[in-house]
Parts: sequence; C-alpha cells; structure tokens
Amino acid sequence: MGLNVFGIDPIKALVWSAVVNGVIAVPIMVAMLMLGSNRVAMGKFTLSTGLRASGWIATAVMGCAAVALLMTLL
Repeated sequence: MGLNVFGIDPIKALVWSAVVNGVIAVPIMVAMLMLGSNRVAMGKFTLSTGLRASGWIATAVMGCAAVALLMTLL
C-alpha cells in the first residue's frame, strides 16, 4: 500500500533491493571468512583449506560483479 501511495514501481523496488543485497554481500563475506579462519574465535571448527579457498574465490567473483555493475551504472 505504501508503494502505491508514493508511486514506486514494485518490480523496480525488487530489482534495486537485489542490487543493494549483492553489493553489501561482499564485505559480509569477507568478515565471515576472516572470522571462520580465526583459530581463537572458532577453535577446532575453523574452515578447512578447501572451504577457505572456495570462499575467497566466491568473494572475488562477487566483488568483480559488484564493481562491474557499479561501473555500468555510472
């Protein structure tokens, strides 16, 4: 109802919320990987080498996608 009152297109709002979510995900992934790799914080439940590598690769891909998106918008 609020979207209708202010004249906001709900589809555009969904698209922009997905864009914001994708950009914000990169620093959150970095923080989670750093926390998961910390022996003091995680004890014996630290990330294995394979999980750590795949996590950093996924973070790099997400970061490149976010940068590419922001460059296309400018």
